[in-house]
Amino acid sequence: MAASRGVTIGTLAVVSALALAACGSKPADTGGSTSASGAAGAEFTACMVLDTGGVDDKSFNQSSYAGMTAAAAANPNIKVSYVPSNTANDYTPNLQAEVNKKCSTVIAVGGLMADNVKAVAAANPKQQFAEVDSSSGAPNVYGLQFNTAQGGFLGGYLAAGMSKTGKVATWGGLNIPPVTIYMDGFWEGVQYYNAQKGKTVQVLGWDENNQKGGTFAGSFTDQNKGKQISQTFIQQGADIIFPVAGGAGLGAGAAAQGSNGVANVIWVDTDGCVSAAQYCQYFISSVTKNLTGAVQTYLTAAAGGTFPTGNYVGDLKNDGTGLAPYNQFESKVPAELTTEINQVKADIISGKITIKSPSQPKS
Repeated sequence: MAASRGVTIGTLAVVSALALAACGSKPADTGGSTSASGAAGAEFTACMVLDTGGVDDKSFNQSSYAGMTAAAAANPNIKVSYVPSNTANDYTPNLQAEVNKKCSTVIAVGGLMADNVKAVAAANPKQQFAEVDSSSGAPNVYGLQFNTAQGGFLGGYLAAGMSKTGKVATWGGLNIPPVTIYMDGFWEGVQYYNAQKGKTVQVLGWDENNQKGGTFAGSFTDQNKGKQISQTFIQQGADIIFPVAGGAGLGAGAAAQGSNGVANVIWVDTDGCVSAAQYCQYFISSVTKNLTGAVQTYLTAAAGGTFPTGNYVGDLKNDGTGLAPYNQFESKVPAELTTEINQVKADIISGKITIKSPSQPKS
């Protein structure tokens, strides 16, 4: 795999840890902590600063924290905690507060925190950090990034192959690289399907050639806005929606639910049938980002005395991104389409298919 220090990530850990996070009791959104007990050894404290949306956002916050709890469950010496961010103004104070607590490592969730992490890390060179969806390059910061354009490509091909109207749509929370990289991949996957099949499936909401355009909710939490955007696309003829917007994307599930069977959804970050089971019947699949596995692997190594350095990039080859099971659509996705998607995946891994998204991270 492509991790800078030979780190490996198991997808089984993702499913089990996320299932525990999704099905367990809802953590209070005023901060929280979890630790395993009963074993001797030095305590390792891992502190997470969440982005907005809460620890149960059904997306990147929840997946990242699930990685922490999985690491704590596997190693009795690891104690984990989180602090929520209500707005971007909380990023720097939250990061500094975790440093002041003398945490063994501080993990920042979300690319929006990149500048804040860089500044706080520079001011505290002896503190170890990890950042999700960004990489500052600082010697005391380990980047956890994901080439989700690859998974998005598979999602776009799947959407094009399943569309009955010849129109699909994608929209984001904010126009930032961790979001648009998914949308780029989705857009490219549809274009590739069209080229292979001689079809003209349209993508509403995004065009990779216009990085400053596209449709965005301006939020990762506003489900009503997400529903409105999705309903508009459905009215315009789209029958498959790919929201890249954290909790706001749940509005797409609500829109599909109210579409009288017209529209369905491809979910993002996690297997939607685990993290947002109430809309499982509308989720054809999900384009996943293995946040849980990446965070768990990082903490396991760090608690073992070796802080990883450099930058980890999750991709199709190392299971850092991909497609979740079809779940309730298993019998509805044609076997031929599944075979084609498997071949597309292999061709991306081998380099036969080149993805062009400008937001792809470098290892």
